[in-house]
Amino acid sequence: MISVQNHRPLLSGNKWLTFLIIGLIAAACSPKLQPVAVQPKKNVTEKPVVSQPQKEVKPTGPKVSNIALLLPFGVDHLRPGSSYTTVTLKEADIALDYYRGFKLALDSLTGQGYNYKLQVFDSKGEKAQAHSLALNPAVRGSDLIIGPVFPDDIKVFTSTYSGSHQPIVSPLSPAPPATFKNQNLITTQPPLEYHAWGAAQYINDKIKPKKVFILKSGYSDENDYITPFRKAIDSLSKKHIQVITLTVIHGQLNSLIPQLSASGQNVFIVPATNQHFLNVTLRGLDTLGSSYPVTLFGHPNWVNFSFLKADLLQRLNTHITSSEHIDYKASNTITFMRNYRDAYHTEPTVYAIKGFDEGLYLGQLLASGNLKNLTATDFTGLHNNFHFQKKNGIGWINTHINIYKYTNFELKKVE
Repeated sequence: MISVQNHRPLLSGNKWLTFLIIGLIAAACSPKLQPVAVQPKKNVTEKPVVSQPQKEVKPTGPKVSNIALLLPFGVDHLRPGSSYTTVTLKEADIALDYYRGFKLALDSLTGQGYNYKLQVFDSKGEKAQAHSLALNPAVRGSDLIIGPVFPDDIKVFTSTYSGSHQPIVSPLSPAPPATFKNQNLITTQPPLEYHAWGAAQYINDKIKPKKVFILKSGYSDENDYITPFRKAIDSLSKKHIQVITLTVIHGQLNSLIPQLSASGQNVFIVPATNQHFLNVTLRGLDTLGSSYPVTLFGHPNWVNFSFLKADLLQRLNTHITSSEHIDYKASNTITFMRNYRDAYHTEPTVYAIKGFDEGLYLGQLLASGNLKNLTATDFTGLHNNFHFQKKNGIGWINTHINIYKYTNFELKKVE
Protein backbone atom coordinates (compact mmCIF):
# COMPACT_ATOMS: atom_id res chain seq x y z
CA MET A 1 0.00 0.00 0.00
CA ILE A 2 1.90 3.07 -1.24
CA SER A 3 0.98 6.27 0.55
CA VAL A 4 1.02 9.56 -1.28
CA GLN A 5 3.83 10.86 0.91
CA ASN A 6 6.39 8.51 -0.64
CA HIS A 7 9.36 10.31 -2.12
CA ARG A 8 10.71 9.68 -5.58
CA PRO A 9 13.50 11.08 -7.78
CA LEU A 10 13.54 14.72 -8.82
CA LEU A 11 11.92 15.96 -11.98
CA SER A 12 13.86 15.67 -15.21
CA GLY A 13 14.28 18.49 -17.70
CA ASN A 14 11.55 17.10 -19.92
CA LYS A 15 9.22 16.97 -16.93
CA TRP A 16 9.91 20.61 -16.19
CA LEU A 17 8.89 21.61 -19.69
CA THR A 18 5.62 19.77 -19.41
CA PHE A 19 5.18 21.03 -15.86
CA LEU A 20 5.43 24.64 -17.04
CA ILE A 21 2.78 24.00 -19.63
CA ILE A 22 0.49 22.35 -17.10
CA GLY A 23 0.89 25.32 -14.79
CA LEU A 24 -0.70 27.47 -17.47
CA ILE A 25 -3.59 25.12 -18.16
CA ALA A 26 -7.01 26.60 -17.60
CA ALA A 27 -8.76 23.63 -19.06
CA ALA A 28 -7.16 20.48 -20.40
CA CYS A 29 -9.62 18.53 -22.46
CA SER A 30 -10.15 16.06 -25.26
CA PRO A 31 -13.44 17.40 -26.63
CA LYS A 32 -15.19 16.48 -29.78
CA LEU A 33 -16.27 19.55 -31.75
CA GLN A 34 -20.00 19.96 -31.62
CA PRO A 35 -21.88 21.23 -34.70
CA VAL A 36 -23.49 24.64 -34.34
CA ALA A 37 -27.13 24.82 -35.31
CA VAL A 38 -27.76 27.38 -38.08
CA GLN A 39 -31.18 29.01 -38.23
CA PRO A 40 -32.81 28.93 -41.72
CA LYS A 41 -33.19 32.29 -43.41
CA LYS A 42 -36.70 33.67 -43.74
CA ASN A 43 -38.15 33.87 -47.29
CA VAL A 44 -38.32 37.43 -48.52
CA THR A 45 -41.28 36.78 -50.86
CA GLU A 46 -43.96 34.19 -51.09
CA LYS A 47 -42.49 32.23 -53.99
CA PRO A 48 -43.24 28.60 -54.62
CA VAL A 49 -40.53 26.40 -53.31
CA VAL A 50 -39.33 23.44 -55.31
CA SER A 51 -39.02 20.39 -53.08
CA GLN A 52 -35.47 19.26 -52.59
CA PRO A 53 -34.23 16.02 -51.04
CA GLN A 54 -33.80 16.61 -47.35
CA LYS A 55 -30.25 16.56 -46.08
CA GLU A 56 -29.46 14.22 -43.23
CA VAL A 57 -29.40 16.15 -39.96
CA LYS A 58 -26.43 15.12 -37.89
CA PRO A 59 -27.15 14.62 -34.20
CA THR A 60 -25.40 16.83 -31.71
CA GLY A 61 -22.28 15.41 -30.15
CA PRO A 62 -22.29 13.49 -26.89
CA LYS A 63 -22.72 15.41 -23.67
CA VAL A 64 -19.62 16.96 -22.22
CA SER A 65 -18.54 15.51 -18.87
CA ASN A 66 -16.83 18.15 -16.76
CA ILE A 67 -14.01 16.96 -14.50
CA ALA A 68 -12.02 19.08 -12.03
CA LEU A 69 -8.54 17.75 -11.21
CA LEU A 70 -7.01 19.20 -8.02
CA LEU A 71 -3.33 18.31 -7.76
CA PRO A 72 -0.35 19.79 -5.84
CA PHE A 73 1.72 21.21 -8.70
CA GLY A 74 2.88 24.17 -6.60
CA VAL A 75 3.43 26.43 -9.62
CA ASP A 76 4.02 29.40 -7.32
CA HIS A 77 7.49 27.94 -6.71
CA LEU A 78 8.37 28.62 -10.35
CA ARG A 79 8.21 32.37 -9.88
CA PRO A 80 11.42 34.41 -9.72
CA GLY A 81 12.77 34.49 -6.20
CA SER A 82 10.93 31.35 -5.21
CA SER A 83 12.07 27.75 -5.27
CA TYR A 84 10.87 24.25 -4.52
CA THR A 85 11.80 22.42 -1.37
CA THR A 86 12.58 18.72 -1.52
CA VAL A 87 9.08 17.94 -0.27
CA THR A 88 7.14 20.27 -2.58
CA LEU A 89 9.17 19.18 -5.59
CA LYS A 90 8.30 15.56 -4.95
CA GLU A 91 4.66 16.49 -4.48
CA ALA A 92 4.75 18.22 -7.86
CA ASP A 93 6.34 15.11 -9.32
CA ILE A 94 3.44 12.99 -8.06
CA ALA A 95 0.94 15.51 -9.45
CA LEU A 96 2.50 15.55 -12.89
CA ASP A 97 2.72 11.76 -13.14
CA TYR A 98 -0.89 11.28 -12.03
CA TYR A 99 -2.10 13.98 -14.44
CA ARG A 100 -0.36 12.35 -17.38
CA GLY A 101 -1.87 8.94 -16.69
CA PHE A 102 -5.33 10.37 -16.09
CA LYS A 103 -5.20 12.46 -19.26
CA LEU A 104 -4.06 9.46 -21.31
CA ALA A 105 -7.11 7.54 -20.08
CA LEU A 106 -9.48 10.34 -21.11
CA ASP A 107 -7.82 10.50 -24.53
CA SER A 108 -8.47 6.78 -24.91
CA LEU A 109 -12.14 7.19 -23.94
CA THR A 110 -12.54 10.14 -26.27
CA GLY A 111 -11.48 7.87 -29.11
CA GLN A 112 -14.43 5.66 -28.17
CA GLY A 113 -16.90 8.52 -28.59
CA TYR A 114 -17.02 10.09 -25.14
CA ASN A 115 -16.44 13.80 -24.56
CA TYR A 116 -14.72 15.49 -21.61
CA LYS A 117 -13.71 18.88 -20.35
CA LEU A 118 -10.84 18.46 -17.92
CA GLN A 119 -10.03 21.50 -15.78
CA VAL A 120 -6.75 21.35 -13.88
CA PHE A 121 -6.30 23.27 -10.63
CA ASP A 122 -3.21 23.66 -8.47
CA SER A 123 -4.05 22.58 -4.92
CA LYS A 124 -0.49 23.48 -3.85
CA GLY A 125 -0.63 20.84 -1.10
CA GLU A 126 -1.95 23.56 1.21
CA LYS A 127 -5.06 23.57 3.38
CA ALA A 128 -5.81 27.23 2.61
CA GLN A 129 -5.77 26.49 -1.10
CA ALA A 130 -8.02 23.46 -0.58
CA HIS A 131 -10.51 25.72 1.19
CA SER A 132 -10.33 28.24 -1.65
CA LEU A 133 -10.87 25.58 -4.33
CA ALA A 134 -13.92 24.27 -2.50
CA LEU A 135 -15.51 27.70 -3.03
CA ASN A 136 -14.37 28.04 -6.65
CA PRO A 137 -17.43 28.17 -8.99
CA ALA A 138 -15.57 26.27 -11.71
CA VAL A 139 -14.84 23.43 -9.31
CA ARG A 140 -18.34 23.45 -7.86
CA GLY A 141 -19.81 23.33 -11.37
CA SER A 142 -17.95 20.15 -12.30
CA ASP A 143 -19.62 16.76 -12.61
CA LEU A 144 -16.71 15.00 -10.89
CA ILE A 145 -13.91 16.25 -8.64
CA ILE A 146 -10.60 14.38 -8.40
CA GLY A 147 -8.55 15.43 -5.39
CA PRO A 148 -7.11 16.99 -3.35
CA VAL A 149 -4.43 14.38 -2.77
CA PHE A 150 -3.29 14.64 0.84
CA PRO A 151 -5.54 13.71 3.81
CA ASP A 152 -5.37 17.12 5.54
CA ASP A 153 -6.31 18.86 2.29
CA ILE A 154 -9.15 16.41 1.62
CA LYS A 155 -10.53 17.04 5.10
CA VAL A 156 -10.58 20.83 4.61
CA PHE A 157 -12.00 20.55 1.10
CA THR A 158 -14.83 18.15 1.97
CA SER A 159 -15.82 20.08 5.10
CA THR A 160 -16.02 23.31 3.09
CA TYR A 161 -17.78 21.55 0.21
CA SER A 162 -20.51 20.02 2.38
CA GLY A 163 -24.04 19.98 1.00
CA SER A 164 -23.06 19.44 -2.62
CA HIS A 165 -23.86 16.26 -4.53
CA GLN A 166 -20.88 15.86 -6.87
CA PRO A 167 -18.69 12.83 -6.20
CA ILE A 168 -15.29 13.74 -4.77
CA VAL A 169 -12.46 11.27 -5.37
CA SER A 170 -9.61 10.65 -2.96
CA PRO A 171 -7.23 9.42 -5.67
CA LEU A 172 -4.09 8.31 -3.82
CA SER A 173 -4.61 8.28 -0.06
CA PRO A 174 -5.69 5.14 1.86
CA ALA A 175 -6.72 7.29 4.82
CA PRO A 176 -9.90 5.97 6.49
CA PRO A 177 -12.90 7.77 4.94
CA ALA A 178 -14.47 8.08 8.40
CA THR A 179 -11.85 10.81 8.90
CA PHE A 180 -13.67 12.99 6.35
CA LYS A 181 -17.32 11.97 6.92
CA ASN A 182 -18.50 12.90 3.44
CA GLN A 183 -21.19 10.74 1.83
CA ASN A 184 -20.03 11.68 -1.68
CA LEU A 185 -16.40 10.65 -1.19
CA ILE A 186 -14.91 7.91 -3.40
CA THR A 187 -11.87 6.31 -1.73
CA THR A 188 -9.95 4.45 -4.44
CA GLN A 189 -7.11 3.09 -2.27
CA PRO A 190 -8.30 0.45 0.22
CA PRO A 191 -7.75 1.63 3.82
CA LEU A 192 -5.64 -0.49 6.16
CA GLU A 193 -8.64 -2.14 7.84
CA TYR A 194 -9.51 -3.90 4.56
CA HIS A 195 -6.00 -5.33 4.36
CA ALA A 196 -6.47 -6.69 7.88
CA TRP A 197 -9.84 -8.14 6.92
CA GLY A 198 -8.41 -9.72 3.76
CA ALA A 199 -5.61 -11.38 5.73
CA ALA A 200 -8.08 -12.69 8.32
CA GLN A 201 -10.34 -14.12 5.63
CA TYR A 202 -7.48 -15.91 3.90
CA ILE A 203 -6.24 -17.36 7.20
CA ASN A 204 -9.71 -18.53 8.16
CA ASP A 205 -10.63 -19.98 4.75
CA LYS A 206 -7.32 -21.43 3.56
CA ILE A 207 -5.06 -22.16 6.54
CA LYS A 208 -7.65 -22.86 9.25
CA PRO A 209 -5.26 -22.70 12.24
CA LYS A 210 -6.32 -23.16 15.84
CA LYS A 211 -4.25 -20.16 16.97
CA VAL A 212 -2.96 -16.91 15.52
CA PHE A 213 -0.09 -15.03 17.15
CA ILE A 214 0.08 -11.23 16.86
CA LEU A 215 3.58 -9.86 17.47
CA LYS A 216 3.53 -6.20 18.53
CA SER A 217 6.32 -3.66 18.85
CA GLY A 218 4.34 -1.49 21.23
CA TYR A 219 3.66 1.44 18.90
CA SER A 220 0.01 2.52 19.11
CA ASP A 221 -0.41 2.93 15.34
CA GLU A 222 -0.24 -0.87 15.01
CA ASN A 223 -3.73 -0.98 16.51
CA ASP A 224 -5.05 0.40 13.20
CA TYR A 225 -4.29 -3.08 11.84
CA ILE A 226 -4.70 -5.22 14.96
CA THR A 227 -8.18 -4.02 15.94
CA PRO A 228 -9.91 -4.77 12.61
CA PHE A 229 -7.93 -8.01 12.26
CA ARG A 230 -9.15 -9.33 15.62
CA LYS A 231 -12.69 -8.29 14.82
CA ALA A 232 -12.53 -10.02 11.44
CA ILE A 233 -10.95 -13.27 12.64
CA ASP A 234 -13.45 -13.54 15.52
CA SER A 235 -16.36 -12.92 13.18
CA LEU A 236 -15.22 -15.23 10.38
CA SER A 237 -14.17 -18.12 12.63
CA LYS A 238 -17.00 -17.59 15.13
CA LYS A 239 -14.21 -17.27 17.71
CA HIS A 240 -12.92 -20.78 17.00
CA ILE A 241 -9.47 -19.35 16.21
CA GLN A 242 -7.67 -18.19 19.34
CA VAL A 243 -5.81 -14.89 19.02
CA ILE A 244 -2.68 -14.55 21.19
CA THR A 245 -0.96 -11.16 21.41
CA LEU A 246 2.65 -10.66 22.47
CA THR A 247 4.66 -7.45 22.76
CA VAL A 248 8.10 -8.56 21.57
CA ILE A 249 11.23 -7.20 23.24
CA HIS A 250 14.63 -7.67 21.58
CA GLY A 251 13.24 -10.41 19.34
CA GLN A 252 12.65 -12.81 22.22
CA LEU A 253 9.94 -15.32 21.27
CA ASN A 254 10.80 -18.24 23.56
CA SER A 255 7.73 -17.61 25.73
CA LEU A 256 5.57 -18.74 22.82
CA ILE A 257 7.21 -22.16 22.39
CA PRO A 258 4.82 -24.05 24.74
CA GLN A 259 1.90 -22.85 22.59
CA LEU A 260 3.39 -23.72 19.19
CA SER A 261 2.45 -26.71 17.05
CA ALA A 262 5.17 -29.01 15.73
CA SER A 263 2.94 -30.31 12.91
CA GLY A 264 0.41 -27.61 11.97
CA GLN A 265 1.14 -24.13 10.66
CA ASN A 266 1.89 -21.50 13.31
CA VAL A 267 0.46 -18.27 11.93
CA PHE A 268 2.10 -15.00 12.97
CA ILE A 269 0.77 -11.49 12.29
CA VAL A 270 3.37 -8.73 12.41
CA PRO A 271 1.75 -5.31 11.76
CA ALA A 272 4.94 -3.33 12.54
CA THR A 273 6.82 -1.11 10.09
CA ASN A 274 9.77 -0.11 12.29
CA GLN A 275 13.02 -1.27 10.64
CA HIS A 276 14.94 -2.20 13.79
CA PHE A 277 12.01 -4.08 15.30
CA LEU A 278 11.40 -6.01 12.09
CA ASN A 279 15.05 -6.98 11.62
CA VAL A 280 15.33 -8.34 15.16
CA THR A 281 11.90 -9.96 15.35
CA LEU A 282 12.07 -11.67 11.96
CA ARG A 283 15.43 -13.16 12.91
CA GLY A 284 13.76 -14.54 16.02
CA LEU A 285 10.98 -16.01 13.90
CA ASP A 286 13.58 -17.51 11.57
CA THR A 287 15.10 -19.32 14.55
CA LEU A 288 11.68 -20.68 15.54
CA GLY A 289 11.11 -21.72 11.95
CA SER A 290 13.94 -24.25 12.15
CA SER A 291 11.84 -26.29 14.60
CA TYR A 292 8.23 -25.23 13.98
CA PRO A 293 6.23 -24.58 10.78
CA VAL A 294 5.86 -20.81 10.43
CA THR A 295 3.51 -18.77 8.25
CA LEU A 296 3.92 -15.00 8.46
CA PHE A 297 1.54 -12.19 7.47
CA GLY A 298 3.07 -8.73 7.25
CA HIS A 299 1.97 -5.12 6.91
CA PRO A 300 1.13 -4.08 3.31
CA ASN A 301 3.90 -1.46 3.36
CA TRP A 302 6.48 -4.25 3.52
CA VAL A 303 6.50 -4.41 -0.26
CA ASN A 304 8.35 -1.06 -0.21
CA PHE A 305 11.03 -2.02 2.33
CA SER A 306 14.34 -2.87 0.69
CA PHE A 307 15.84 -3.86 4.05
CA LEU A 308 13.57 -6.93 4.15
CA LYS A 309 15.41 -9.67 2.28
CA ALA A 310 13.48 -11.99 -0.02
CA ASP A 311 15.31 -15.13 1.11
CA LEU A 312 14.35 -14.53 4.76
CA LEU A 313 10.76 -13.71 3.84
CA GLN A 314 10.53 -16.85 1.76
CA ARG A 315 11.84 -19.04 4.59
CA LEU A 316 9.17 -17.55 6.85
CA ASN A 317 6.45 -18.39 4.31
CA THR A 318 5.58 -14.69 4.21
CA HIS A 319 2.24 -13.42 2.88
CA ILE A 320 1.53 -9.74 2.23
CA THR A 321 -1.76 -8.09 1.37
CA SER A 322 -1.55 -5.53 -1.40
CA SER A 323 -3.90 -3.29 -3.33
CA GLU A 324 -1.29 -2.56 -5.95
CA HIS A 325 0.76 -4.93 -8.00
CA ILE A 326 1.64 -4.40 -11.64
CA ASP A 327 2.26 -7.27 -14.04
CA TYR A 328 4.70 -5.66 -16.45
CA LYS A 329 4.55 -8.74 -18.69
CA ALA A 330 0.79 -8.48 -19.29
CA SER A 331 -0.22 -7.37 -22.79
CA ASN A 332 -2.42 -4.49 -21.59
CA THR A 333 0.40 -3.17 -19.41
CA ILE A 334 2.84 -3.37 -22.33
CA THR A 335 0.39 -1.43 -24.50
CA PHE A 336 -0.03 1.25 -21.86
CA MET A 337 3.73 1.59 -21.39
CA ARG A 338 4.24 2.03 -25.12
CA ASN A 339 1.45 4.62 -25.45
CA TYR A 340 2.71 6.54 -22.42
CA ARG A 341 6.27 6.69 -23.79
CA ASP A 342 4.97 7.86 -27.17
CA ALA A 343 2.90 10.60 -25.56
CA TYR A 344 5.32 11.89 -22.93
CA HIS A 345 8.77 10.54 -23.89
CA THR A 346 9.43 9.23 -20.40
CA GLU A 347 8.72 6.14 -18.31
CA PRO A 348 5.45 5.97 -16.36
CA THR A 349 5.62 5.75 -12.59
CA VAL A 350 3.20 3.95 -10.30
CA TYR A 351 1.32 7.26 -9.90
CA ALA A 352 0.87 7.54 -13.66
CA ILE A 353 -0.54 4.02 -13.76
CA LYS A 354 -2.91 4.82 -10.90
CA GLY A 355 -4.04 7.91 -12.77
CA PHE A 356 -4.68 5.87 -15.89
CA ASP A 357 -6.71 3.21 -14.08
CA GLU A 358 -8.82 5.77 -12.24
CA GLY A 359 -9.31 7.92 -15.33
CA LEU A 360 -10.45 4.95 -17.41
CA TYR A 361 -12.83 3.62 -14.76
CA LEU A 362 -14.33 6.86 -13.48
CA GLY A 363 -14.35 8.59 -16.87
CA GLN A 364 -16.43 5.88 -18.50
CA LEU A 365 -18.88 5.67 -15.60
CA LEU A 366 -19.29 9.45 -15.56
CA ALA A 367 -19.91 9.73 -19.30
CA SER A 368 -22.41 6.85 -19.28
CA GLY A 369 -24.31 8.26 -16.30
CA ASN A 370 -23.44 5.39 -13.96
CA LEU A 371 -20.99 7.11 -11.63
CA LYS A 372 -23.16 6.65 -8.56
CA ASN A 373 -23.59 2.97 -9.36
CA LEU A 374 -20.04 2.05 -8.34
CA THR A 375 -21.09 -0.90 -6.21
CA ALA A 376 -22.48 -2.69 -9.27
CA THR A 377 -19.51 -1.98 -11.54
CA ASP A 378 -16.20 -3.72 -10.83
CA PHE A 379 -13.05 -2.96 -12.80
CA THR A 380 -9.78 -4.75 -13.45
CA GLY A 381 -6.96 -2.25 -13.85
CA LEU A 382 -3.25 -2.36 -14.54
CA HIS A 383 -2.47 -1.40 -10.97
CA ASN A 384 -5.39 -2.67 -8.93
CA ASN A 385 -8.97 -3.81 -9.19
CA PHE A 386 -11.93 -1.76 -8.04
CA HIS A 387 -14.68 -3.33 -5.96
CA PHE A 388 -16.62 -0.63 -4.13
CA GLN A 389 -18.87 -0.78 -1.12
CA LYS A 390 -21.14 2.09 -0.09
CA LYS A 391 -20.98 3.05 3.57
CA ASN A 392 -23.53 5.42 5.08
CA GLY A 393 -22.10 8.85 5.72
CA ILE A 394 -18.59 8.13 4.37
CA GLY A 395 -19.16 7.32 0.70
CA TRP A 396 -17.81 4.59 -1.55
CA ILE A 397 -14.73 2.57 -0.55
CA ASN A 398 -12.64 0.29 -2.74
CA THR A 399 -12.30 -2.90 -0.70
CA HIS A 400 -10.36 -5.04 -3.17
CA ILE A 401 -7.02 -6.40 -1.99
CA ASN A 402 -4.90 -9.34 -3.14
CA ILE A 403 -2.83 -11.82 -1.15
CA TYR A 404 0.77 -12.36 -2.27
CA LYS A 405 3.32 -14.91 -1.13
CA TYR A 406 7.10 -15.05 -1.55
CA THR A 407 7.86 -17.80 -4.07
CA ASN A 408 11.14 -18.11 -5.98
CA PHE A 409 12.29 -15.00 -4.08
CA GLU A 410 9.55 -12.74 -5.39
CA LEU A 411 5.92 -11.99 -4.58
CA LYS A 412 3.42 -14.18 -6.39
CA LYS A 413 -0.32 -13.71 -6.19
CA VAL A 414 -2.12 -16.50 -4.36
CA GLU A 415 -5.54 -14.84 -4.10
